[in-house]
Amino acid sequence: QVQLVESGGGLVQPGGSLRLSCAASGSIFSIDAMGWYRQAPGKQRELVAVITSGGSTNYEDSVKGRFTISRDNAKNTVYLQMNSLKPEDTAVYYCAARGVMATTYASWGQGTQVTVSS
Repeated sequence: QVQLVESGGGLVQPGGSLRLSCAASGSIFSIDAMGWYRQAPGKQRELVAVITSGGSTNYEDSVKGRFTISRDNAKNTVYLQMNSLKPEDTAVYYCAARGVMATTYASWGQGTQVTVSS
């Protein structure tokens, strides 16, 4: 079992920045990849960024060049640095973990609200 706790959401003006954190605990040795998802009102949940245990990263097209996913292995924490935020980035952001040999994300955090508005 992996437990995930997100933090760092809030209200920011367009063009501003936020950094989300996701602290993992439990069976962290079983984690192969960590991802950040988001879900806006009335929309499906979408994968925003992924970082694998090997350090590879991937991003959804609309956030490329603005968001950066990173990790601190010593702290068992994954970050999502969000710059040049737009109103359309407003959503609840979730951290998720995918196990070795798994095809889906089985462990989820509680979510943190990000609101981009003037």
